[in-house]
Amino acid sequence: MRKKGLTALKILISAALLYFIFTKINFEDVVGVLKRTNPLYLLVALLLFILSKVLAALRLNLYFHELNVMLTHKSNLEIYLLGMFYNLFLPGGIGGDAYKGYLINKNFEVETKKVISVLVLDRLSGLLLLFVYACILALLLENDFLEGHGLLFALTALISIITFWFFNKKFFGYVLPVFWKSCAFSSLVQLAQLGSIFFILKALAIQVQTIAYLFIFLLSSIVSVLPITIGGIGSREVTFLYGAQFLGLDENTSVGISVTFFLITAFVSLFGIVFHFKKPKLETLSS
Repeated sequence: MRKKGLTALKILISAALLYFIFTKINFEDVVGVLKRTNPLYLLVALLLFILSKVLAALRLNLYFHELNVMLTHKSNLEIYLLGMFYNLFLPGGIGGDAYKGYLINKNFEVETKKVISVLVLDRLSGLLLLFVYACILALLLENDFLEGHGLLFALTALISIITFWFFNKKFFGYVLPVFWKSCAFSSLVQLAQLGSIFFILKALAIQVQTIAYLFIFLLSSIVSVLPITIGGIGSREVTFLYGAQFLGLDENTSVGISVTFFLITAFVSLFGIVFHFKKPKLETLSS
């Protein structure tokens, strides 16, 4: 009952946020933004998003290998895609990360605590680079409120990396050898997603304030990690809405970018349904 209650609450929050958004903007204008989409640029955005998820799966497999769970990249990609499907399309069922943890525990002799730890660290590694890139883009933004704080943004980004390294060293020393590799993969993951957003901007014929839109996207990605909505639905759009207001951007266009990114995410995640009906066989490098 508790699990169902939390799921219902997340759905309610997502619905409330979406309702709030569309009371603040003109829905027809958002549709108009989406209608002028250039399919070629949209295809590039889709491919870059897929690349980001492949890189994210490879990052997770780094952690698994440190636990002596020597999954092949193919098997790991399959359970990663299945996790994406569960997270977005089966909110009332088992979560994607929880199911990955269950499969690893079921098929390999590894401590549950360590499996949970690497799943959390994988998420935190991605979150760290989102924050670092946001600090970098903040340095490039032309905004009266943000100008003059360049040193603060640079120091904050550096301190966050050092803090995360010490956090790993103190509590998760068994995966510390892959710390920098994980950060490198995270940097590529976020670059690929920034590239995806860049080509969404191109697809929507948006040629101004590119850095500002990329900055808002990074903030929205950080907010969407919070487990208060279903797959970040609603929370990402609200961030785009208020980010547009803060930076003086067109609100309808901003929400249109968010909706386009969600549709790409949903399209890719839907392919995980294949492994819902045909459970992935976890193969190892030695098998």
